[in-house]
Amino acid sequence: MVRIVLRRLTQLSVTLIALMTLVFFWLRSLPGGPVDALLGERATPQTRETLTRALGYDKPIWVQYGRFVENVVTGDFGNSIRTGEPVTAVIGRAFPATVELAIAAIIVAVGLGIPLGYLAARYRGRLLDNATIVVTLIGISIPIFFLGYLLKDWLTQDIHVFPPSGRISTGADNTDVTGFFVLDGLLTRELDASADALWHLVLPALTLATIPLAIIVRITRASVLDVLDEDYIRTADAKGLRDATIRRRHVLRNALLPVVTTIGLQTGALLAGAVLTEKVYNWGGLGTVITDSISGSRDYPVLQALILLAAVVFIVVNLLVDLSYAVIDPRVRVP
Repeated sequence: MVRIVLRRLTQLSVTLIALMTLVFFWLRSLPGGPVDALLGERATPQTRETLTRALGYDKPIWVQYGRFVENVVTGDFGNSIRTGEPVTAVIGRAFPATVELAIAAIIVAVGLGIPLGYLAARYRGRLLDNATIVVTLIGISIPIFFLGYLLKDWLTQDIHVFPPSGRISTGADNTDVTGFFVLDGLLTRELDASADALWHLVLPALTLATIPLAIIVRITRASVLDVLDEDYIRTADAKGLRDATIRRRHVLRNALLPVVTTIGLQTGALLAGAVLTEKVYNWGGLGTVITDSISGSRDYPVLQALILLAAVVFIVVNLLVDLSYAVIDPRVRVP
C-alpha cells in the first residue's frame, strides 16, 4: 500500500508541475503580457516599467519561473486586483462554501445512485429498471441552471418548503469557526443555526447532485449487469451460497471499481464546476469568485490560484480513488 501511495504521489507531482508550468507561460502569453493585463486601462510607460520591476518580469525567464514556483509552494499568489486583499484570503473565505455544497451533493448522488443502479440491474427489464433509465436520461439531459430555477420556483415560491437563497437565514445566531456552517453549529452547540444551515443546503445540493446521480446510477447498473453474467456468480449460486452473501461479497464488490472511478471524477467536477448552482442560489462560494474574477476585473492572480486549486483537488481525489482500488480489489496491490 505504501508503494502504491508513493508511486501515485510521484505521478501526481509531475502532473502538478506540468500544470504550474502551463499557468506560468499562460500568464506571459496574455495580450500585452501580464503587466498590461494587470494594469488594464491604467497602463502607461511609467506604471508599466514600475510594475515590471516590482514583479520581477525584467529578470531572465528561468529566474521568473523559479520565483513563481516558490510563491506557489509558499501560497503567496499576491493580491486580488478587484479587492486588494491577499488571494489566499479571497479564496479561503469562499472555499468552505463550495466544499460543503459539493460534499452534500456527492453524498446524495452516491447514497441514492448505487442502490438505484443495483436494483435496476437486479430487476432488469422490469418497471423499476425502465423507469430508472428514463429518469436518469432526463437528469443527464436537463441543464443544471434550468433545473435550479425550476426547483427554486416550485419549492421556495409556490409551496415554501425550502429557503430561496443563501447559506443561512438573516439574523441567525451562527459562529463562523471553520466556514462550514453546518459543522460550525455542531462545534459551537448552536444546533438551531446548524439545522438552519442544513435546511439551506438541501435544495442546492439536490440540484447539483442531479447529473452525478444520473451518471452513477447508469454506471452502477451497467457494471452490476456485467458482473451478474460472470461464471463465478453462477458458480457461487450453484454452491448454494445465500443471495445476500453473493450480492455483498461477489456482485457489489466486483462491480464497484468503475463506480468508484466515476465517483472520483464527479467529485472533482463538483468542486471545480459548481458555478451555475451557486449563482442560482446565491451561495457565495468559489463560483461567485470565478464569475467576479472573469467579468470585467480580469483578476488574473485569483484566476491562476483557482486553476492550481482545481488541479490539487483533482489530484487528491484521484489519489483517494487509487487507494480505494487497492482496498476493494487486492489484485491492484500487485506491482
